[in-house]
Formats: sequence, C-alpha cells, structure tokens
Amino acid sequence: MDLDHDACYRAIQTRDARFDGRLFIAVRTTGIYCRPICPARTPKRENVTFFASAAAAQEAGFRPCLRCRPETAPDLAAWRGTSNTVTRALSLIESGALDDADVEALADRLGVGERQLRRLFRRHLGASPVAVAQTRRVLLAKQLIHETRLPMAEIALAAGFGSIRRFNETFQQLFRRPPSALRRAGAAEVPAGPTGEVVILLRYRPPYDWPAMLAFLRARCIPGVETIGGERYARTIEIDGATGIVAVEPAAGAALKATIRFPKLSALPVIIARLRRVFDLAADPQAIGAHLAEDPALAPLVKARPGLRVPGAWDGFELAVRAVLGQQITVTAAIGLAGKLVATYGERLALAHIDHPALTHVFPRPARLAGADIAALGMPRARGAALAALAATVAADPLIFGPKRSLEEAISRLRALAGIGEWTAQYIAMRELREPDAFPAADIGLMRAMADETGRRPSAAELLARAEGWRPWRAYAAQHLWASHVPAPAPRLKQG
Repeated sequence: MDLDHDACYRAIQTRDARFDGRLFIAVRTTGIYCRPICPARTPKRENVTFFASAAAAQEAGFRPCLRCRPETAPDLAAWRGTSNTVTRALSLIESGALDDADVEALADRLGVGERQLRRLFRRHLGASPVAVAQTRRVLLAKQLIHETRLPMAEIALAAGFGSIRRFNETFQQLFRRPPSALRRAGAAEVPAGPTGEVVILLRYRPPYDWPAMLAFLRARCIPGVETIGGERYARTIEIDGATGIVAVEPAAGAALKATIRFPKLSALPVIIARLRRVFDLAADPQAIGAHLAEDPALAPLVKARPGLRVPGAWDGFELAVRAVLGQQITVTAAIGLAGKLVATYGERLALAHIDHPALTHVFPRPARLAGADIAALGMPRARGAALAALAATVAADPLIFGPKRSLEEAISRLRALAGIGEWTAQYIAMRELREPDAFPAADIGLMRAMADETGRRPSAAELLARAEGWRPWRAYAAQHLWASHVPAPAPRLKQG
C-alpha cells in the first residue's frame, strides 16, 4: 500500500489523531514503530518509514513503542474499503482462523487462491496473513500485561500462545526483554480464578453514540440471556461447551470496558473479536459520515448522530432465530417468544453471578432445537418447523454464517436457509457478517423514513436505486434512517 511520505510526516509532526490506526511510523535509528500521536520527539524525516499496519512494521523487523503502545491504536484496517476480501479475511483471522489452520484453508473459506490472498494482504496491509495473526497475538498479550494483573502464564494462554516458552521467546526477540519486564515493578499478580475474570479496554475511533447502541440493544434484550442496567450491557455466552458472562460499559477516553468471566482463558481472543463486532468498534465514523452526508436527506441525520454504529450480533444462529421469530409480529412480541425459547431449550448457567442475577441461561444451541416442537411455544406451526429446519442446517454446518467472498454470495446462501427471505438475509449480513453495504430495501421503517413532503413512501425498488449513492456504507445509511424515528440521545460518550 502506497503511503505519501510527505503527507504522513506532516501527520506525525502535528500529532494528528485522524491518522491514528491508519498508519504507523517506524524509526530506523531506534528500530521502534509508533502511532502518529506518540508524544516522543518527532524523528528526522530521513529516518522514518511509514507502514499501513502494525503487522507490516513488525514483519519488517521493528518493535512496538512502549510509550504510545501501538496495541491501543483503534483498529481500522478492516474498514479501509480497499478490498472486501481482505476485510473478510481480517474478520476471520481476528476470530482465530489461523490458530489451528493455515493460509490455504483461510483462502478456501474466502473462495480465493492462497497466492492471491497473500498478494492482496501485501498490497493493502503490507504484511502477510500470518504476520497479521502473529502481531494481533503479541499486541493482545502486551495489552494484557499493561491492563491486567494476570500471571504471565495465563496471559500467554489468553493471547493464544502455544506455550509459555514460546511467549517468552517472542517477547525477548521483539522487545529485547522478558514480558514481565514490561509490567510495573511491584505489581502483585492476580490469577483469573475459576470464572476466568478479565477486565480489558476495547478502543474505538470517536465519536461513539453509546446511548443509541444501548437503546437498540435494550429493545431486543432476551430475558435470561441479556440485561442492561444504567450504561452497562451484559449477556451470557457459550463457546465450545463452556459458558460465561460478559459485561460492557463506557470507559474513560475512547474505549469501552469489557468485563469477561469465562472459564477458558484460551477463548479470550475470540470473545474480544466478537465484542468488537457487536459494538462495531472497527468503524471509522468520520469517513462513513462524510460519505453519507453528501446526500441531502442523510446529512441532517449524520449531523444529529455523528457516532452512530451498526450493532452487531454475538452469534449468527441466535440472530437468525431472532429474525425469524420477529416475522410479521412486533419486536416486543418476538422478544417474548425468544424468552420462552430460552427458558425451554437453553442451558442454565451452572453458577449465577451476584452482579447479574437476571442472567440465567445461554441461548439454545442449534442441535438442541433441531427436531424440537418449537411451535408449541405459541407461534404458527410453519414458523416453528422453519426454525427447527434452520437449526438442523446450522448444526450440520457451523460455519454457515461465516464471511463469504461477496455480499451477493452471502445473501444467496442465506436465502437458501429455511425461513430466511431477502429482508432477513440482508439483516443477518448487516449484523452478523458485518457487511457494511448490506441493505434491506423492503423494510417498512426505511421506506417511512424516506417519505417525501406529501407522505408518499418510495417502493423497495425506488429506495434501492436511491441507495446506490450510499455505497459502500448502505448498512450505516439504514441505521441512520431507523434511528431517525427516535429523538437523538444526549449527551454522548465523552471523548479524550
């Protein structure tokens, strides 16, 4: 990826926060790479090289700055809009696709050749897929060293290192010191304990409309699975048979604080990746807003909610079930049915947590619902049968909600599932597949929001034609139109 040297150097001279996460500065005389906002003295122009990603800087032999901490930079690589394949690959890597598989398997999941995938990564990120995965692992470990009191052995496990020896060797090679030397002297270690409690900051690029995010999630909270109290959202989770609880709330600065209680520390990278998707933390709201504001109808909406995000989903199957349950009934009625479904078929938490007594169950697994008489909970028999068939399909292919090679392919495959029509497929693509250009044009709420002065609503075809100018951010346009029915909340999260 080409980076204009003069423009990049001006960015670091002025400590321009707009470039934080977009580029990294490597200083050849020190062997260190930094963020554009690093408070250290600006290096000489002739001594610096610029990289599009932290992975590219590390692959070139530079080590992270201990002062500006590149691991805390907002992760914007997946939202550059330069390559859909790279975007989807990054999502899979963040979820652990290269932990137990190779690049060839990753390329197969994306429908491209291995050599092509490597070329795309080199062109857009300046690093190989393996280097990206390794850098994410190292930077997560470094963040855990700084932000938690976990013992080093637990940090190695939580960050995805195969052994404490490999963990120590990597840090010694990269930082020229053992990992324990990066932690403030005298700080006592505190093991995660039987519940695996970890508190970590999840950073984003401001602004962020947290009240709007909470309002969206609050309206869809499933009893027993999710709760919202004050400014904190909490839910139960299940990964590979283990269950736990996550809670997310605002933190000082441009970050959310996630409290994760999960017995398997090795699942931490996957949990963090899912939380980042749920709360849309990789988005660049300024770039998205500037593009959408070019449309006169959207400009006032973007101005009213400059930090609006597209809420994601914790699990694709859960979201699909929610969407099917909500067909032809109100959101409130759908949540009532979902609560019955959870109480009947969901697994009860082994241990209730004192801070979250209302969280009692995890959402039912596909295998539990396959073949069940779901209609007995109070819905049309055809819809119950569709849900059971959907559950059987997902149980047979757990990766069915994974990224596809294109939005069009994703919609086509989703529509082939029982009970999934065009609207539902687009909705799942928005919230689970994180497709920024997904757009349910037949949605009544979108049509109502785009009605003209006489009250005439556009047809689905007319709305789809109008939305061409909103590409590649039609999902964000849809979120702004839906949010336009509700007064803009204030104040938003403080930034700083």
